[in-house]
Amino acid sequence: MTAIDPATDTAAAPSAAPARRAGMSSGTKRILTTSILYAVLVVLALVYIYPFLIQVATSFKTDPDAAANPLSLVPQTFTTEAYAQLFLRSDYPTWFRNSVVVTVVVTLGRVFFVSLAGYALARLQFRGRGVVFAGLVAVMSVPAVVLLIPKFLVIKQLGIYDSYAGMILPLLVDAAGVFIMKNFFESIPASVEEQARIDGAGTFRVFWSVVLPMARPALITIIILSFQGSWNELAHFIISTQSPDLTTLTRGVAQLANGQLSQGKQYPLKLAAALIMTIPVAVMFFIFQKRIMNTSEGAVKG
Repeated sequence: MTAIDPATDTAAAPSAAPARRAGMSSGTKRILTTSILYAVLVVLALVYIYPFLIQVATSFKTDPDAAANPLSLVPQTFTTEAYAQLFLRSDYPTWFRNSVVVTVVVTLGRVFFVSLAGYALARLQFRGRGVVFAGLVAVMSVPAVVLLIPKFLVIKQLGIYDSYAGMILPLLVDAAGVFIMKNFFESIPASVEEQARIDGAGTFRVFWSVVLPMARPALITIIILSFQGSWNELAHFIISTQSPDLTTLTRGVAQLANGQLSQGKQYPLKLAAALIMTIPVAVMFFIFQKRIMNTSEGAVKG
């Protein structure tokens, strides 16, 4: 039998204890780090959300309460007077109607046209395709404010100033949308289209019936971006319209916030108008947020 050295045995036994203590220390550090990280995220979320909560609370306050307690989240007297005044205004329904008309038409038109342009750049072979794509990237790099005066001159020259056409037509195509659709169409295997062409489908039929249904994640992304962009657009509507009958929500609320359409501060009225303006975009985003560029949906399923 092999003899056991007592000295060696007693020396090896205590070495497991520091290892266990080290493991417990490592786990404690991990929990502490995670807790600190979540605490920081909660604080940042509260800092981000707090102004919105103030907006909601103030919209249900009276004017004196809003002026005396601007940061309070609990109205002293809960009232919907601001919303009643807002909807009783003859111009607010007009703002809302104009925004709905422009946003719906621009969203539908932009989805269709950027899809066509993206498919053409991704699949069709034509002379100057590289130049067109380079111009597309160049347009994306130009600040929108730089294009306001040229856009105004073009709208004026075409005779569509101060009309729905002047509000809608320049927004129907977006360079970023074309770029997104082009990249997504290039990820779809060309073999899918070849099979459709063998069956006798033309180019547009292949695009409309075969490729476009596969691009649902990209299409939903374009819908959300187009809806949000056109609903919140302000600068373009300032340079394309002048008539009060064509004022959109963004322009009307901006005028209201600047005090051009009301007397005194009227914080509840202004914040109620801004709150209502944010609801459609928030609803649209929460409905489709899980489908934004969901690349897990493969173009071809086995």
